[in-house]
Amino acid sequence: MGKTELFLMMEADLKTYVPTLSKAAQIIMDENVSNYPIFAAHQGELSIGLPLIEKEKHGGNWNINASSLEEFVAKNIVFSEKIDDFRSQFKNPEEFVCIFVLSELGATFNYLPIR
Repeated sequence: MGKTELFLMMEADLKTYVPTLSKAAQIIMDENVSNYPIFAAHQGELSIGLPLIEKEKHGGNWNINASSLEEFVAKNIVFSEKIDDFRSQFKNPEEFVCIFVLSELGATFNYLPIR
């Protein structure tokens, strides 16, 4: 299976989580935690954010942790000199969820539409 097929399968799988992630993003923003909610999707262990969805409990393929740009900067995933670049590319969280995906394809930021 090629990278394109793997990416399309991963994207289709992650789309099932969008309603939950959208609600969590709204809470993160409403509670003034961050204006830049990021969800980390992974299949193993990860020390970023707080666990939101556990694949074993939800019958899915992904664990998803709720995080933020601020934590990504604190953990040097996004370098402080790149904050403005990141913010300028960050899509409106009222319309998209930002998912940092760790997979066999590497680590990528993906934006999935809420509707």
